[in-house]
Amino acid sequence: MIRPVTEKDIPVCVEVIRESFLTVAEEFHFTKESAPRFTAFSVNEGRLSYQFHVEHRPMYAYADGDKIVGYYSLFPEENNTCELNNLAVLPAYRHKSIGKQLLEHAEKTAAALHCTVMHIGIVEENRVLRRWYEKNGAVHTGTKKFDFFPFTCGYLQIPLPKIMEER
Repeated sequence: MIRPVTEKDIPVCVEVIRESFLTVAEEFHFTKESAPRFTAFSVNEGRLSYQFHVEHRPMYAYADGDKIVGYYSLFPEENNTCELNNLAVLPAYRHKSIGKQLLEHAEKTAAALHCTVMHIGIVEENRVLRRWYEKNGAVHTGTKKFDFFPFTCGYLQIPLPKIMEER
């Protein structure tokens, strides 16, 4: 079940995000020292609380019973666009279509916010994740290398009106 995140959920959501992104860090050999700004190492309760209370980001959790096992948030941007942030599913719950359900929910939520495009940032070297997003309607739009990351940032977008018409 996908539901809005409450303030009391924030500590659990931080753990879901960190544990989920840690598998990517381990696969690509990122460490807290080599990539301190990578999601697995940088997300904390203060950051999510700020996004919740100050930025008023829409945040959603996927709950298996009472246990939160998935998460995402949206960051509304200019020009009727938004960014999908921290789509995460705990490793033990992957390959059960939870990520797909969260992505589809994010698309509907973004469209309800009058966004026409949803932007997504990934580790470009993570080809499995890129293919997954592309299989689910995302279009690769480019890459950028930052000095503070030991990887290349890949960018994708999902054009929401087209997606919403197809479903």
